[in-house]
Amino acid sequence: MLSLSMIVRDEEARLGECLRSVQGFADEMVVVDTGSTDATVAIAEAAGARVEQITWPGDFAPARNEALEFLNGDWVLVLDADEQLRAEAIPALKALMAQPDVLVINLLRYEVGAAMAPYSSVSRLFRRHPSIRWSRPYHSMIDDSVRTLLETEPQWRIADCSEPAILHDGYRPELLAGSDKADRLRKAMEDDLRHRPGDPYASAKLGGLLISEGKTEDAIPLLRSGLKQCATASAERYELLLHLGLALSPSDPTQAVSCYRQALEIPLDTRVSLGARLNLAARLMEQGDLEEAISLTQTAAQRAPEVALAWYNLGLMHRRRGDLAAALEAYGRALTLDPNNAECHQNNAVAQLLGGNIDAARSSFIRAINLLQAQGSADAAEQLREKVRGIVKLDGEAVA
Repeated sequence: MLSLSMIVRDEEARLGECLRSVQGFADEMVVVDTGSTDATVAIAEAAGARVEQITWPGDFAPARNEALEFLNGDWVLVLDADEQLRAEAIPALKALMAQPDVLVINLLRYEVGAAMAPYSSVSRLFRRHPSIRWSRPYHSMIDDSVRTLLETEPQWRIADCSEPAILHDGYRPELLAGSDKADRLRKAMEDDLRHRPGDPYASAKLGGLLISEGKTEDAIPLLRSGLKQCATASAERYELLLHLGLALSPSDPTQAVSCYRQALEIPLDTRVSLGARLNLAARLMEQGDLEEAISLTQTAAQRAPEVALAWYNLGLMHRRRGDLAAALEAYGRALTLDPNNAECHQNNAVAQLLGGNIDAARSSFIRAINLLQAQGSADAAEQLREKVRGIVKLDGEAVA
């Protein structure tokens, strides 16, 4: 029996889609509400979930532990309201759950809107064992308790589901903008590091947040401090090296390349290590090593064909090498996955122009200009229009 466990508050906009994604897979859905004032409770009950009420304890770890007490299943699936389970993963999950020695199943989570590191591995599906508890003051996880449990009960093992299982859209820039989520995360991470200076997990998470805010100089010493305490090959060490590479890229690309290469030596799922692979390839392209860059990016595109950025970067590399047919094919794959990418339409137009296809180039330039305007980049749209006007006549079609 599988139980879905959720902690929610005022999630009427997203809860329904999440619950629908597990219907038919979860035997019971338990939604623990911490004080919603909108239609969250009604939506949960209408979807067939049982709703329990608790007082918010100030952090997710104790809340998730309290939520475990309401469950009846042998297995527990934990989702947030801004996540959905992918139906394509359910057969693989059922097969792993049927294996008697599997204690925890790590799930691949796809971060909708993330560019350079779209996948993470999360331990969200596990047996309801009394020793498995949530910990950490933010990004709560069961990993610490599972490590302790395996020391006393070594018959268990941790499995990985290779099929991406969770879609997460909570960190899309447009959703974070105007919210206090980043500030709350930063405060929790800083508090954690005051109690545990140099903690690899906290250093990796806070370092990544600082980089996303453009504070690379603050991130670099923090990430290096975390690496000093994380010598073993692990997901934390990979994340520290990836973020350090990102922070060093503008000022020291050679060191950044070294960080990415070290990150790729850590044995992780190919999709999880996609960020290091794509960033390494991008830096190698800048340094003129097109062959290795193309090889790395082709591997990324083959192993994660659903990631538009891999195809887009591959198009840029093929164009730089002079292979227009391969570039156009790669741009086409990228635009199928991400049709609103103005930059990709622009580069596709340039490749079409170089190949002599004027009509296709004109259409792609117009599409790029329209998208830039629609996305609030009117100045960039006008600059592109002026740049293209002397090469391709745009007046034949309206550019609104």
